[in-house]
This record gives sequence, structure tokens and C-alpha cells, in this order.
Amino acid sequence: CYETQKIGLLRHIFHDNQPHRVIIFASSKRKVKELAAALRSNTYSIGEMHSDLPQQQRDSVMQQFRAGHTDILVATDIIARGIDIDDIQMVINYDVPRDVEDYVHRIGRTARAERDGQAVTLVSDSDRHYFARIQRTLRQHIDMPPLPSSLGEAPTNDAQLHRPHGTKTDGNKPNGKRRHRHTTHSGKKRQNSSADKKQQTTSDI
Repeated sequence: CYETQKIGLLRHIFHDNQPHRVIIFASSKRKVKELAAALRSNTYSIGEMHSDLPQQQRDSVMQQFRAGHTDILVATDIIARGIDIDDIQMVINYDVPRDVEDYVHRIGRTARAERDGQAVTLVSDSDRHYFARIQRTLRQHIDMPPLPSSLGEAPTNDAQLHRPHGTKTDGNKPNGKRRHRHTTHSGKKRQNSSADKKQQTTSDI
């Protein structure tokens, strides 16, 4: 998809799946602030986490999210590691991480403690090669569902729409026993894969 289609795609995802216990990872604190503001305008309960916040405010944001008072947490990779919440229902990569390990840590926030979870990656035209590298490194095939027609045309050379349903992962091991539903929205096809545990990972754009 195009970068300008991402907000519309999020709204489409949340229309089909009422957001609750969702973490959206963005590449910069500026984008976190902009995205949080855009989603608040849609009456979603939003928290934001980035390095500009003092520690006391970060603790308050996390406490609100843990307690269920916030449905969606928009964050940089500041929380990708070490966050101790087992019931995250969905992780969305608003931007494709540049590092494979960052991707693994991000999607590892969901489908923990034998729970189901979904991971979604929005792949813009400029990020396709980064996502292709992640797939090659993890040796995982991720399905690519088509961009909703209401959002307009996807990039004409966009072959990286990934929406894997039920991909196996176990921490850093692509073929482990955790079931992730992976989905990537890039603009073309829809594809699925399955695993042994209960984590679902999805990528959209």
C-alpha cells in the first residue's frame, strides 16, 4: 500500500475487529504522536509511548494499558522488549522494522502464555525489500491479502501484501510451537500458513 493509505487500512482493520489490547509499533516518536492523534479523532481509547515522555508518565501509560483502560497503545520499539503483558490480542507493525530481531520481538508481544494473537504488518511500497528480507531470514511465507477496494489502488508493482494465518513461531524460532496469525497488507494476494501453538500474526499493507 501507499503510506497515505495506512490510516484508512487501520480503520478498516478495527471496523472488522473491535480494538482491544492492541499495540501499534511505529518507526519514530514523531510518527507515534501523529498516529495517536489521528486515531483519537476516531474516538478510540489511545495511549502513546516514546522516549520524549518522562519515566513517570511512561509508567502511567503502561499502568492504564495493563488495567484495560486503554484499548490501543501506539509506541516505538521502546516497549518491544521486556513488556510483561500476556493477553495482547493484536500487534500491528505500522512500519516494517529494519532489523529482523526487532520484528521478532514486536510480534512476540502477542500470543503469549498459550493464548491466541494476531500480528499485522503494513508494508508500504518503500518497505517491501525490508519485509522480503525478514521473510527470507525467518524462512516464513506470509500471506498477502488484497488492499480493500475502498482505499483505492495499491502500488502497481506491489507484490508484498502479506497476511499469514496461523504461522508457527516459538520466540525466535520460526518453526516452533507458538501459533501466530501473520498478515501483511501490501496490495495483492492473500496467503495463509499454520503452526502448532496459538498465536496468530497478520500483516496489512
